Amino acid sequence: MSFIGGDVLEVTCTHPILGSFRFSPKAAEAFNVDKGGIRTNDDMTSVTGQGTGIYIMNRNRWSFDGPVAVDMVSDNEFGGLSALAGSPIEGTWTISMISGAIYKGLGKPVGELKFDSNTASMPMKIQGSGQLELIS
Repeated sequence: MSFIGGDVLEVTCTHPILGSFRFSPKAAEAFNVDKGGIRTNDDMTSVTGQGTGIYIMNRNRWSFDGPVAVDMVSDNEFGGLSALAGSPIEGTWTISMISGAIYKGLGKPVGELKFDSNTASMPMKIQGSGQLELIS
């Protein structure tokens, strides 16, 4: 069995009010994927005086972030991410990888929205409800 890494091919979002958006991830760039779910706090001092472990468990949102190309003329990426971030309603995100893996989840853009005019790119961070699901 082999393990395949590599490019994120495409990111799309379908929003019930704003419509559909397509984003072009930059090639040969690292993207961070966190499928979300329950995490246990990493704290070495979470024990009782007798040494019994205290495990603090919390649910976390799923998260996906990395750089996407920006067309400064059409305003698709910057304008689209701004509109999606400003909506109180989550969109359905689909993330297609070069390995053939496809992930899907409900979420919205979070954090700073700014593009680099020299590299024609911007960081995109999406977080969402529930867990990011592997659908293919």
